[in-house]
Amino acid sequence: MALARYLPEPEFDHGGARRIAVLLVNLGTPDAPTAAAVRRYLAEFLWDPRVVEIPRLLWWLVLHGAILTTRPNASAEKYAMVWTPEGSPLKVHTERQARLVGELLAGRGRKDLLVRCAMRYGNPSISQVIAETKAAGCDRLLLLPQYPQYAASTTASTLDETFRAMSRLRSVPELRTVLRFHDHPGYVAALAHCINREWMQHGRPDVLLMSFHGVPRYTLELGDPYHSECQKTGRLLAEALGLAPDAYRVTFQSRFGRAEWLQPYTATTLEELGHVGTGRVDVVCPGFVADCLETLEEIALEGKASFLGAGGKKFRFIPCLNEDATWIEALADIVESGLSGWDRPDTSETRAQTVDRARAGGAPR
Repeated sequence: MALARYLPEPEFDHGGARRIAVLLVNLGTPDAPTAAAVRRYLAEFLWDPRVVEIPRLLWWLVLHGAILTTRPNASAEKYAMVWTPEGSPLKVHTERQARLVGELLAGRGRKDLLVRCAMRYGNPSISQVIAETKAAGCDRLLLLPQYPQYAASTTASTLDETFRAMSRLRSVPELRTVLRFHDHPGYVAALAHCINREWMQHGRPDVLLMSFHGVPRYTLELGDPYHSECQKTGRLLAEALGLAPDAYRVTFQSRFGRAEWLQPYTATTLEELGHVGTGRVDVVCPGFVADCLETLEEIALEGKASFLGAGGKKFRFIPCLNEDATWIEALADIVESGLSGWDRPDTSETRAQTVDRARAGGAPR
């Protein structure tokens, strides 16, 4: 008896039109702001060898012996501070982005697309959503990780999980991937638009802090392009905003553990700016396209407290792109660029014709 290695396949429609699934993948979130849910989420997230590159046995002992026994309670309290009636901010915004991009592309005539979102860790999982798109008749997949700057711990991990999901499929969809969009003109323009909108209402700050998620420094030394792509995004955004070199800083947040991470650190920089009596600091997080725990709690709350506590005068957090119309337009443009070539009519023999000829004993062309 054959082993049940593969998931059941949907019934094959020989004459059906070919559909394309667009999958927007973000990092992930616990299912609820509770210690139990956070523990499940962290166990999956922190066990990913792309995220923590420590020998597995040693890391398993640290993860299960210390981190998962202490960290979930504190993290759950932080999640509870930013949780919305609809759920996790990250999931809510990503779902809305998928819906809005789908509607916009349908308005552009792309009614063959099925735009969905998934999470690398947590729900809805990549494997679950791929199965749903196959059941809906999609045999092509455009994978778009929602990380503007490529990193092995984010974009590559998303690819790892996608291939794992496909290893359980007998009929694998055709696959394309958008690996990065850190310098896409529409993405940079959307960031500048959102910042300028804030400044039109509240004036310009003394310093704009562009805070990107941090990664260990050794990843840069091993060839990960993330640091360079963050710097390029920062430079392009500063140019779009007309900022002088001393009017902005590129920093890195969310340091974890004792190892050196990319510097300068956001938290340290905010304290330093506070100590010298900076009048006003605005912080934007260009590496996040949707607000989440790292922006709403770590920056908007903890960062503000650090800056003001160190002597700073005024602090403003500028929200992420979320559902801003200029970003939805840019995201739709990025999708269409990734689809280039797939929108041409298939002039080869259709699958239905192939099957019919094979049944009649015809030779292949």
